[in-house]
Amino acid sequence: MSHSKGTQTSKSKLTRRSFLKRTAALSAGAAAFPMIVPSSALGLGGATAPSERLVMGCIGVGSQGTGNMRGFLRRDDLQITCVADVDRGHRENAQKIVNETYDETDGCAGYNDFRELLARDDLDVVSIAVPDHWHSLVAIAAANSGRDIYAEKPLALTIPEGRAMIDSVNKNKVVWQTGSWQRSRRQFRAACEIVRNGRIGQVHTVKVGLPTGKPIGPQPVMPIPDGFDYDFWLGPAPYEPYTEKRCHWDFRWILDYSGGQLTDWGAHHCDIANWGMDTEATGPTEIEGTGIFPREGLWDAATDYYIVNRYPKNVSTVSPDGFTMIVSNAYQMGARFEGTDGWVHVDRGGWSASDEEIKGEPIGAGDIKLYDSKDHAGNFVECVRTRKLTITPIEVAHHAIAIAHLGNISMRLGRKVHWNPDAEHFVDDPVADRMLSRSMRGAWHV
Repeated sequence: MSHSKGTQTSKSKLTRRSFLKRTAALSAGAAAFPMIVPSSALGLGGATAPSERLVMGCIGVGSQGTGNMRGFLRRDDLQITCVADVDRGHRENAQKIVNETYDETDGCAGYNDFRELLARDDLDVVSIAVPDHWHSLVAIAAANSGRDIYAEKPLALTIPEGRAMIDSVNKNKVVWQTGSWQRSRRQFRAACEIVRNGRIGQVHTVKVGLPTGKPIGPQPVMPIPDGFDYDFWLGPAPYEPYTEKRCHWDFRWILDYSGGQLTDWGAHHCDIANWGMDTEATGPTEIEGTGIFPREGLWDAATDYYIVNRYPKNVSTVSPDGFTMIVSNAYQMGARFEGTDGWVHVDRGGWSASDEEIKGEPIGAGDIKLYDSKDHAGNFVECVRTRKLTITPIEVAHHAIAIAHLGNISMRLGRKVHWNPDAEHFVDDPVADRMLSRSMRGAWHV
């Protein structure tokens, strides 16, 4: 398990970590009476003193991980000191970016094994952006080390692994932010507030539009690139010979590691659907999906899918009589809420409504106002300091991606399934229950 620089310690940063832990303990014991800490003590309201910056390590610095890292590097209230990645090229590139940002020659340590990064005693927070089949293992280890966590979506490869992550985060009183950054964009909050406040009447149907997948033909076995710890990349997944299109960005289209476009984008738009419908802590009770799975080739996740999720009465304040959520690549990207008095659609390009008056009517003082974040990474940093819930806490992310996981199971079984969202098991369906979990290779376990 190689690394390019040894563990570093910092008395000032250890002192600050202790301060944050004490704040968390006091907040937990006096939830009804929030602690007020002067902004000057937290480095807010101006440039942050170097001794008061949060110290971050980044685990997984491929495309998404490096993008997240660059975002954190722009902040003066946080400093990145180390990175971990099983690909030496990714790791050294990330170290170079960090060192150039801070005008250092050798300041950023690099690790092949994320556990060595977590063994450092100077870290306050970690950023995690690894393939889905690694999410639970890395996140639980980070939570058990006491670090606050910014982690990429989708939350976990399976529903039980997501629940194990929640348990670990809660047990260790860790602040968690999921990288579902759409919640920190104005149009998504505005559209969901319109729905929550009944401006389109009682919602009967939500249509979640996601991308179409694509297959790829059989791929040749290739030599493992120099500097790529392929066996560690596979980790808990079954052993398969190396080929380029199995790893890095393309893992998303292989069911051993992810769930295709359904989980990759469903983590975003199913989350917005839940936000608008006030179903962030529950799920459907009946799921019926049909899909097209490639019959040959390396990528085996569904390319086309149409999943009907039915929600019962009294599960949603927006729709007390129950509603249907349809998730499909046949719809326009985003989330469309259809009610008795109109509709609202929102995606990354903006939002629209059946009537401009619906869109233009302001949210009043007595109306429902949703969590307002204008900076996803900034919201995480603020919550690390205040110990408040982030805009996308772990339980919310869990229920968003569960919709996609349930859809994949229904499609693979080729039939309707019934789900108990409280117990997180299928109803009288041991065959479907067995598909909730996966075995892990070697000594890896959750």
